[in-house]
Amino acid sequence: MLPDITTSRGSCHCGAVQFRVELSDGLRSARRCNCSYCRMRGAVAVSAPLSGIVIEQGEDALTVYQFNTRTAKHFFCSKCGIYTFHQRRSNPSQYGVNVACLEGISPFDFAEVPVFDGVNHPADRAAGVNEPVGVLRYVRR
Repeated sequence: MLPDITTSRGSCHCGAVQFRVELSDGLRSARRCNCSYCRMRGAVAVSAPLSGIVIEQGEDALTVYQFNTRTAKHFFCSKCGIYTFHQRRSNPSQYGVNVACLEGISPFDFAEVPVFDGVNHPADRAAGVNEPVGVLRYVRR
């Protein structure tokens, strides 16, 4: 795994949705969230600017899901159901990109992934601070 990569290609499981992405800070921005949706989805996401994703194929196959404040937009393939990326609530000028959709990258490549507090979202707090509340570890046996 190369933490300094700046660009990558990505796709959903069935290949209907294919995209190019320019990452904000390589793979160093990898994170999880503990909100109700992310907890169930279980993806590790990295950051990209809104201008950083170019859909090369299957834009018509993308479906969006929004809940609660309806600020975040979670995009997934309508054919295979895989979450590809989302426009963040914590920073609406960024996408969070599912690392499992990126070529040659797996969520299991990360020994530790910081977990951010989406249950008590920074946009809902006066201080607006978004710091990790824990880590998720993967230890290969």
